Amino acid sequence: MSSISIIPAVVVLVASSCAAFTDVWRFKVYNALTLPLLVGGLVYHSIVGQTAGLGGSLAGMAFGFGVLIVPYMVGALGAGDVKFVMAIGAWLGLTATGAVLVIGCIATGVYAIALIVIHREYRLVWANIQLAFFRLSTIGRHFGADDQIESVQSMAKTDDRRRRLIPFSAMVSVGVVGTYVLIVWQQ
Repeated sequence: MSSISIIPAVVVLVASSCAAFTDVWRFKVYNALTLPLLVGGLVYHSIVGQTAGLGGSLAGMAFGFGVLIVPYMVGALGAGDVKFVMAIGAWLGLTATGAVLVIGCIATGVYAIALIVIHREYRLVWANIQLAFFRLSTIGRHFGADDQIESVQSMAKTDDRRRRLIPFSAMVSVGVVGTYVLIVWQQ
């Protein structure tokens, strides 16, 4: 894994801390954070790295979008999560964004298992797994979550949301920290 210069590292750490806070608190990542972060990453890398820097920034952004668009379309993630990962990609590029997502997804899995065990929601989990497979199997036909099925956005407004939702951007923030630790450890 390559090194990351100090300015992108600090910007992404601060932004991921803000995203983690709002995602845990409100299950929302605000456009006021994601959009300036995205544009800032593109502008920074186009100035510092010129065409090659902009290309790497666009590749990271496109990777973040490409990996998360299907989970968003089936209703498993919110749009703020997708925009946040795209913005991280704009700052960190393709390789580091991939590492952030791998570590973030591992953290998500651990968090999900903890929720299942703590709340003993085994039947609900099985029903949700079946629903996810159904949505994935029909995505080519519908290209989106069914309006009849409860979305992440509507679940975030319920009283039991802490039992049912995982703050994905907070888990991505764990991935950011984990990626930085790996980069420092390898040097």
